[in-house]
Amino acid sequence: MSSRLFKIREKINLRIFTSKKWVMGLFRVLSVFAFLIVLAYAVYYYGFPRTTRSMWLNVTAMEYSLAFFSLRYLVYLFYDFHPLDFLKSNWREGSILLFFLLYILIPSAFNWLFVDYSIGAMVNGKSMVLLQIYFVSIILLELIKSGPKIARLNLKPASLLILSFIILIASGTGLLMLPEMTVSGHFNFLNALFTSTSASCVTGLIVVDTATFFTFKGQLVIMLLIQLGGINIISFATFFITFSHSTGGLKYQSMLKDVLSSDRLSDTSMILRSIIKFSLISESIGTLFLYFSWGNIHFDSWKNQFFHSIFQAVSAFNNAGFSTFTNNLYEQGVRQLYSLQVVIILLIFFGGFGFIAIQDAFSFSSIKTRLRLHWKRLNVSTKITLYMSLFLISLGAVVFYLLEKNSVLAGQNWYQAAITSVFQSVTTRTAGFNTVDFTKLGTPILVFFMFLMFVGAGPGSTGGGIKVTTFAVIVKSAIATIKGEKTVVFFKRTVPFSTIDRAYSIALFSISMIFLSAFLLTITDPHIPFIKLIFEEVSAFGTVGLSTGITSTLTAGGKIIIIASMFVGRIGTLTLAMALSSRAFYTNYRYAETSVMVG
Repeated sequence: MSSRLFKIREKINLRIFTSKKWVMGLFRVLSVFAFLIVLAYAVYYYGFPRTTRSMWLNVTAMEYSLAFFSLRYLVYLFYDFHPLDFLKSNWREGSILLFFLLYILIPSAFNWLFVDYSIGAMVNGKSMVLLQIYFVSIILLELIKSGPKIARLNLKPASLLILSFIILIASGTGLLMLPEMTVSGHFNFLNALFTSTSASCVTGLIVVDTATFFTFKGQLVIMLLIQLGGINIISFATFFITFSHSTGGLKYQSMLKDVLSSDRLSDTSMILRSIIKFSLISESIGTLFLYFSWGNIHFDSWKNQFFHSIFQAVSAFNNAGFSTFTNNLYEQGVRQLYSLQVVIILLIFFGGFGFIAIQDAFSFSSIKTRLRLHWKRLNVSTKITLYMSLFLISLGAVVFYLLEKNSVLAGQNWYQAAITSVFQSVTTRTAGFNTVDFTKLGTPILVFFMFLMFVGAGPGSTGGGIKVTTFAVIVKSAIATIKGEKTVVFFKRTVPFSTIDRAYSIALFSISMIFLSAFLLTITDPHIPFIKLIFEEVSAFGTVGLSTGITSTLTAGGKIIIIASMFVGRIGTLTLAMALSSRAFYTNYRYAETSVMVG
């Protein structure tokens, strides 16, 4: 029987072979238009005031698009030479389409089947909740299916990294300009671009009050931009590729190996899944602890309290610094919640520690291995990140306490002053939250904070700056040079000169970018004191988000400069340099040496 079915299928394959190419090509083109229509209707429904007509249009779009995607699924199944393999590999799409087909075609049976299982309200009368689930499912499915096509673009990894952030920022800008995203229904382009860039680059600088200017939908868009920008949009793209089992993901796994500082290419798929899992688990735990840490802060409902909690958790873990309070965490009542500040500190620390370092230091498998094999130690990069982070946090807390104990810390007991000092030290390195009034801080602490913002967080993390490992390598290299040592050594391991050269290149590009931007800011905004301008610039480049209160007063030219600084600071100056310059194809030669007087 099976052999007979095989022969029948073989005959069908021979008959349809000649038409397969153009039929599949036609449906690929139509799929693009269908996806764009679904996306447009979703934007129309969520971005504009709801009317009877808009609801009718969206239900109609759902029905027609569902019919098209179902037809496409059946055509692909028919033209596939191995139908059973197609069903196995595309079971998710088939299940989703079948679910919604049952809902559309036989609603009475569908309702009867599910009404006794607590979701009757969802499926009753073409529920908008179910409509939202449909739109999200279709969009995610199409994004997953488009993952392998990324490999065909033949772009350099650095170029694709930059392009991904440009697309994310442009999408965020367009969404934030929709009427339903703001209370007033209007948001000009430059401010929308600034906000989208700040959220996508997990910076936290704001030109409007996030708490009062945006509606719930607007705040939700900002939170999604923070999430995508923090974990890195490329990580999601590569995750989609590996998730769809495409061989085209090899090139971008190689790119992710460099982005995440992984030692082996084979690690990247596992690392990606670990990143997604660890991020979601950390943010979920953080949300839970924050939910029960609000003390006497009154919320309208538990849903509102939950949203405030999850927004703060996502913003903290991704080191973004956005808050749903007008005065950030300096809000009256919030700044006295020291248990809440401890939760924020931990979220910022783990988010800025670096995913590879976290996996090496804190994953169950790593801990289990070290307990079983006592000779097994942390990687050198992890040790540098851990020790430098703890050192900078301690140094920042002590300096802040000594310089501000008679100012913003006046009236606090030792416990409150300690939490406040540690909080500001942790958040200054990359996060951008504040529990003190930055307009009252003196010049010495602002200068020291600029140093912390410039150094930043750990490599491969959601944080910014030149990274603590880069700073450590530069300092160690300088000390080795002064001592006349031939090599740079960390924990009995020699650092290659290529790493040292890269560290110096990153520092040089960063300093040059900050100097140039600060110079331009003095031209566009001469009415603002220089110390505030340079602080704003370092904060933007380090994707920190702290401000002395001048962000909204910047001129259009000043805002554009800050936007560029946030963008370059997020993608990395070295990545930008590699994307804009051609690499040398042949370097196996040396010219005669000469002496150059330095110092």
